[in-house]
Amino acid sequence: MSVPVYDWIAHHARRTPAKLATIDLHSGRRFTYAEMESRVARLAGFLRRGLGIDRGDRVGVLAANNTDMFEIQFACTRIGAVFLPLNWRLTVPELEFIIGDAGPKVLICDEEFAAAGTELKSLCGIPHLVDLRGDGGDSAYERGIDGADPISEIVPLTHDDLSTIMYTSGTTGLPKGAMITHGMTFFNAVNLGIPMMIGPRTVQLTVLPLFHTGGLNCYSNPVFHGGGTVLVMRAFDPKEALSLIGDPELGITHFFGVPANYQFMAQQPEFDDTDLSRLQAAGIGGAPSPAALLETWAARGIALQQGYGMTETSPTVTVLDGEFAVEKVGSAGKPALHAEVKLVREDGSEAPAGEVGELWVRGPNITPGYWNRPDATAESFTDGWLHTGDAATVDEDGFYYIVDRWKDMYISGGENVYPAEVENVIYQLPDVAEAAVLGLPDEKWGEVGCVVAVLKAGGELTEREIIAHCGERLARFKQPRSVVFVEALPRNATGKVLKRELKDWLIKEADAAE
Repeated sequence: MSVPVYDWIAHHARRTPAKLATIDLHSGRRFTYAEMESRVARLAGFLRRGLGIDRGDRVGVLAANNTDMFEIQFACTRIGAVFLPLNWRLTVPELEFIIGDAGPKVLICDEEFAAAGTELKSLCGIPHLVDLRGDGGDSAYERGIDGADPISEIVPLTHDDLSTIMYTSGTTGLPKGAMITHGMTFFNAVNLGIPMMIGPRTVQLTVLPLFHTGGLNCYSNPVFHGGGTVLVMRAFDPKEALSLIGDPELGITHFFGVPANYQFMAQQPEFDDTDLSRLQAAGIGGAPSPAALLETWAARGIALQQGYGMTETSPTVTVLDGEFAVEKVGSAGKPALHAEVKLVREDGSEAPAGEVGELWVRGPNITPGYWNRPDATAESFTDGWLHTGDAATVDEDGFYYIVDRWKDMYISGGENVYPAEVENVIYQLPDVAEAAVLGLPDEKWGEVGCVVAVLKAGGELTEREIIAHCGERLARFKQPRSVVFVEALPRNATGKVLKRELKDWLIKEADAAE
């Protein structure tokens, strides 16, 4: 029997209508669960009756963080549509491919990205473009809500139905749309809700982008599931974030960030004097967490709880309980309640404790596959187990540690960067014979891209020209920061570029230069 989907916002609006659901910190707007339910219902009516959005149709959103994003997500659920959050850091050519692949019937676009939205509507033939304002001012979005008859009943859905499509950069250079089901979102709320003690009294400060699984699901959606309150920052500001966490009137109890967020807050002069006593759970993920950073926060009485996950796993796979944050520093924790994990050797056998293997995951929190990409889906699964592409080890106590990546992907400022995509752009330059992109350690961003390039005979490209070329065609976090020219790339017997050897050489050269 398929498990039905229940409407979280409608439930809390009936049970605790006066409870504060959201605060938009940019505009100052506050909505109770009753008010949020009313807006979701009328937005659902606008989408369905005003724009003709049917079950299964995609609703694209290109907007900076605001509470409207949650309204759109839950309105899509109300009518069975599919939520398509778009990465506003991407360029129009990058977004053009994603929109062409997903085929949304409507693009809801923040005024900040109006020019890109208009261009994308024309390039991709999107039937409807709806503007919104981050401050809740006059817009097609607000007029649509004001003039629509509400849809108060959710269409019959099951946990197997598609809820969201989130695009991640592909290792082939083309983005892949991870299909997120309603069941995945529910089980993530359970998997995180228990160890993070999320419930009606939770007050979450959300700073990560809402087009990311980190922003949506760590811990915003679990908080809505539990009936708590979500505060949304339009853009992360470390000084402001510290001030908000220390504000007794707001009473923030939960926060999640990538290491850079915590690092920047710890560097603020106010860090030592900010009252952190109300913070019950502080999660950290998205990139490796330096031990020194964990110790800095531990000295202030905050045990940063590490975890492991990815878009395709909704995202929670493992969680480190706060009581072990210092004892098991560097660990990503133990498997979540509703998740299975194992470590697999290259020959397919299971790796024992203490040995490195590729992390495989299975469970109700795992994507059914990639949108329009049966080939990528088939390559990513074995007997229902998702290959994460990450190398890990487990100790005798059952705590997992992410030690390396099976794939070449690196993380810059919490954003996944796949070298093949950057290499494809570099190969557009006619003077380039060969190119390899890899991530090098960086104190600020965790890792930044470095290009190792081989020029064709007579080629005269400079480092500045290659970086400028990438700057015009790639989002900022994907742009390489340095270029090294060599006569040939090291390869193995089968012709594969030895990126690990390249990386070790570059790090050694950098150390010698210091």
